[in-house]
Amino acid sequence: MLDVQISKSQWNKPVCVAVGEADEQLVKGPHDALALMTEKWPFLRGAEFVRARSLCRAALDGRRTVEEARIQFEQAVSEARAHSN
Repeated sequence: MLDVQISKSQWNKPVCVAVGEADEQLVKGPHDALALMTEKWPFLRGAEFVRARSLCRAALDGRRTVEEARIQFEQAVSEARAHSN
C-alpha cells in the first residue's frame, strides 16, 4: 500500500535542481521538493516558493495533482536561480 502511495506522489518527469553553489539534485516528487525547500532553499521569501510549498503540500494531501505541484516547483526553481545570481 505504501509503495502505491509513493508512486502516486512522484512526478512523471523529475526536476533537476542546481541553485547557486549547491550540487545538482534530482527531485522526484512533492515530498522531495518539500524536503529541499525546507532544508536547502536559498530564497525563502519568493512568491513562487510560497506557492510551490503550498501546492506540494496540497498534492500530498490529494487536493491538487502532483503535476500541478511540479509545474509550480519549476517556477520556484527559476525564481531561486534569479535571486542567487
